[in-house]
Amino acid sequence: MIYDYKVTAGKGGEVNLADFRGKVILIVNTATGCGFTPQYEPIEKLYRDYHDCGLEILDIPCNQFGGQAPGTDEEIHDFCTLHYNTTFPQMKKADVNGENELPLYTYLKSQKGFGGFGEHPYKALLEKMFSKADPDWDKKPDIKWNFTKFLVDREGNVAARFEPTADMAEVEACVKALLAEKAAG
Repeated sequence: MIYDYKVTAGKGGEVNLADFRGKVILIVNTATGCGFTPQYEPIEKLYRDYHDCGLEILDIPCNQFGGQAPGTDEEIHDFCTLHYNTTFPQMKKADVNGENELPLYTYLKSQKGFGGFGEHPYKALLEKMFSKADPDWDKKPDIKWNFTKFLVDREGNVAARFEPTADMAEVEACVKALLAEKAAG
């Protein structure tokens, strides 16, 4: 269950996901030098619009994709607050794939595998790049790139996975639906 996991905050200290019981959680691996980096803006808007309704965001910077998050945790935090006025919690930079991946990501990927890239200007480029490296890339649950998002419902279930190419309006609609479930139930 998601509440069995812990991550490290960007400034140190442990963040226990059990503390988010009853909340909707958006978990995203981010990078400061990526074509998807402007997604910080709509992610921050989600946080500002829905945090008081029960949304939490865990930003986990990751440097595994094209070396696009090369800075220290402090440099990454400074970049995000300066360029995107982010206020949501930022965790310590970590791996999301491979032998050093966060156990949280092992769990998330076991719950929601890769479901394909949505329509986006980068879709063909990403598919071509991955198919050259591995003909079975699309059958593996690994995180494919920066800004992959997992959405966890109020009961701790991984409700959805959004690839970086997903429309942020779709992410917001899912957030709103999950937040409304408690109000309706």
